[in-house]
Amino acid sequence: MMIDTGVLGFGSGERAAYAANPWASRGRMFPEESSLTRSEFQRDRDRIVHTTAFRRLKHKTQVFISPDGDHYRTRLTHTIEVAQIARALARALKLDEDLAEGVALVHDFGHTPFGHTGEDALDEMLKPYGGFDHNAQSLRVVTKLERRYADFDGLNLTWESLEGLVKHNGPLLTKDGKGTHGPVPQPIRDYCELHDLELASYASLEAQVAAIADDIAYNTHDIDDGLRSGLLTFDMLEEVPFLAGLMAEVRERYPYLESSRFTYEMTRRQITRMVEDVIGVAQDNLKALKPQNAADIRAADHVIATFSAEMAETDRCIKRLLFSRIYRHPDIMRIRAGAAQIVSDLFRAYMDDPTLMRSHYWVNHISGLGETARARHVGDYLAGMTDTYAIKAHGELFDHTPDLR
Repeated sequence: MMIDTGVLGFGSGERAAYAANPWASRGRMFPEESSLTRSEFQRDRDRIVHTTAFRRLKHKTQVFISPDGDHYRTRLTHTIEVAQIARALARALKLDEDLAEGVALVHDFGHTPFGHTGEDALDEMLKPYGGFDHNAQSLRVVTKLERRYADFDGLNLTWESLEGLVKHNGPLLTKDGKGTHGPVPQPIRDYCELHDLELASYASLEAQVAAIADDIAYNTHDIDDGLRSGLLTFDMLEEVPFLAGLMAEVRERYPYLESSRFTYEMTRRQITRMVEDVIGVAQDNLKALKPQNAADIRAADHVIATFSAEMAETDRCIKRLLFSRIYRHPDIMRIRAGAAQIVSDLFRAYMDDPTLMRSHYWVNHISGLGETARARHVGDYLAGMTDTYAIKAHGELFDHTPDLR
């Protein structure tokens, strides 16, 4: 993919016409005075970083549960890597870097303990009450569950940040109102009745680069962590022609490189090639679309920041490799089963006796809640837990807690 280097942004501060404009934001649910020192999107980013939800990501699983070793990615380190790549893409395309970074930093706030395993288990428990979706939970966190400010619940983020959080993976509705991936989660529908996030349109280009940065980050760091764990080997990576080519480049230039340095030399090339591919595709799409403002990006009938066809196939090959060699490895599946049991056991215990959730803010008002409302609050409490807290809470309530090592 060829990149037009003549139109790349390298920190000059210049924004393209199609970039989101923080001084022309659609505003916040609750009006606030502007800051004298920060743009609206900078304020959003700063609010996100100062949340308890952000700090909890430190002890939430990405793939390998934290007791496995200090060097594996957690949900927090993954989030930081996504934000770095999102800023790089935004800078190259002359977008608002602060909005792209903010969407990247907040995109995983709704994740449960134990990664997607915890999400699946909680979704199963909440099926009779509307299910669980981590993206919808992220919206609940930043609009309801963070309780920091005197004037409102949540963070009162701008419309653009909330739009990016909800729609960074694309529209949730078709033009005729049907769900693009099934029914829209109820928390998102409820919020949009009060503050319409226009679910049938694409999000800003800033949100789109945050979404593709997520793919680039975990494709790369899951390979790194997989090699560190021993579940992946360099021979296995040869199954993917793109990775085989990168390894051949490194071997030719550094024939006697130790394995840890070899891994880094390969993965940093992987990130570079993927980032450059997205930039080239986005530039071509922008030339064809000729957007005059951010609204033209939202009105497009396709995503702008994405992989080329060739890189998209590489992306699929890498995901298949990671799925077969890591995510479905017997050792990982055993741990996942134990993690799912912890979440399910805690849900049942808290539904039976909500006063066990001693630290939850609404626990003293439980008597007036119906079963569905109670279940949603139990889901909120469980989704906010870290791995370590969930294991500790299970150990306090049950005679046996699964060993997740």
